[in-house]
Amino acid sequence: MSRPRSAALVLGAGLALALPASTNATQAEIGTNAGEAKASCPDRPCLAISRTTGFQAKVGTNRGLMTVPSDGRLVSWSITLAKPTDKQVDFFDKELGGASEAAITVLQPRGKLRYRVVSAGEPQKLERYFGQTVEFALQRTLRVRKGWTIGLKVPTWAPALAVNLPGDTSWRASRAKGTCDDSKTQTAARSGSTPQFYCLYRTARLTYSARFIPDPQPTAQD
Repeated sequence: MSRPRSAALVLGAGLALALPASTNATQAEIGTNAGEAKASCPDRPCLAISRTTGFQAKVGTNRGLMTVPSDGRLVSWSITLAKPTDKQVDFFDKELGGASEAAITVLQPRGKLRYRVVSAGEPQKLERYFGQTVEFALQRTLRVRKGWTIGLKVPTWAPALAVNLPGDTSWRASRAKGTCDDSKTQTAARSGSTPQFYCLYRTARLTYSARFIPDPQPTAQD
């Protein structure tokens, strides 16, 4: 972890391209509204998610917040970003590999805290959206299956971390045992890899969510 907000909503260009032709498709949210949790910064200490892939493991009694409820297709994702100062941005850029960037990713549980990275959306540069909640349309929708997990891939850093929350709130990162305090080593998981999400961070929440369209349900035959 490494910590920088507003209520404005910005839609990523090309949202219409991600939606199916049918206007009757039912959309659902995975992770609920990303803006309901306030990301930190410019308060001190200013923390951010850094150089890893993560997902929200638990909020209160809800352990399946980022679990896909049924087969379908991911069409967009949202992220609430804090507004770090210029000095904080400069520090993160230098220490964590460059400008703030993130992408949505699809994870298939494989047991023993391991997840296979099935796919990921296009990486998005985030600095122009600091202090806002922004929704990015996917240029190509992503296939998801019931029981899979939606994560956030951050190859550099992202001010999308709410902190000082109750102890029943936690998120996991694709870091191995013994490396949970290492926020600089690159652990953002590549598509096709099967990393272990060993590290659990309590009292914190990743401020992202995703929108998907469930597959049509078969109709009864006469």
